[in-house]
Amino acid sequence: MSAVPWETARGRPRRRRDWTGLIFFTPFLLVFVMGIVAPLVYASGLSLYRDQLIGGRSFVGLGNYLDALTDPRFLEGVSRVGLFLAVQVPVMIGLALLAALILDSGRIRAMRFMRIGVFMPYAVPSVVAALMWGFIYGDQFGLVGQFNAATGAALPGPLTPDWVLIAIGNVVTWQFLGYNMLILYAALRSIPEELYEAAAIDGAGEARIAWSVKIPALKPALWVATLFSIIGSFQLFNEPHVLQSLAPASISTYYTPNMYAYQLAFNANQVTYSAAVAILLGAVTVVVAYVAQWMTARGTRR
Repeated sequence: MSAVPWETARGRPRRRRDWTGLIFFTPFLLVFVMGIVAPLVYASGLSLYRDQLIGGRSFVGLGNYLDALTDPRFLEGVSRVGLFLAVQVPVMIGLALLAALILDSGRIRAMRFMRIGVFMPYAVPSVVAALMWGFIYGDQFGLVGQFNAATGAALPGPLTPDWVLIAIGNVVTWQFLGYNMLILYAALRSIPEELYEAAAIDGAGEARIAWSVKIPALKPALWVATLFSIIGSFQLFNEPHVLQSLAPASISTYYTPNMYAYQLAFNANQVTYSAAVAILLGAVTVVVAYVAQWMTARGTRR
């Protein structure tokens, strides 16, 4: 809060506080405390207890966290989303970067239509997107099954255990490609034209300008898009949860850590253990995001 001078009756300057900034900041602060801080504190406290059939809820300290660290279902879910992150995020960011560079080049027709067309899937709710792609993936009733029946081909079912993670990655990429493209495209539009003119004077072509001028200037935006994608990968829930009803043999109730926490809380009635799993997943997300940021900063300094 800044202080502004004012004159007293004797003419000596004094200072009074300007509360305008605090007044405008208070609504956000209240929403942040009630929507994030309070639930996080409550879940952290809840995770220190354990529900028992006899004796009710008892304090176990870090017992739930120690159990989660050795829980094969939780560890399997974390490793699965880790693999999902390692493959899907680079593919999605790469495609978003390519789309942003194509749009920024100005060498395509109907640029507005393409921009809206790439971004439009982001406006589709994730549940609707999963249902739509679930119909396409169906090898008995969906587009894959209809194609096999019409052509006599034998395309593998995308919802089989060997392909379901790739199928989920395709849904997520289709849905969030436009969002990341918009972040990168907005950053490209903010690059000074003088850089392009200097590169053109030096004899650089479009490909060289994109590689030596545009992509280096996009590093902050690329990091933001990557960070959001990392967080989203660890929070994966809607797509596998919806597709589970179509492929119960391929997608278990603990397919991702979020699905496991949901199953523990609402089906197994293990609310305290579910809170510990959720807190631990949040800690893993923070660590992975920090490591990615550190690696990005280290590469920038070189």
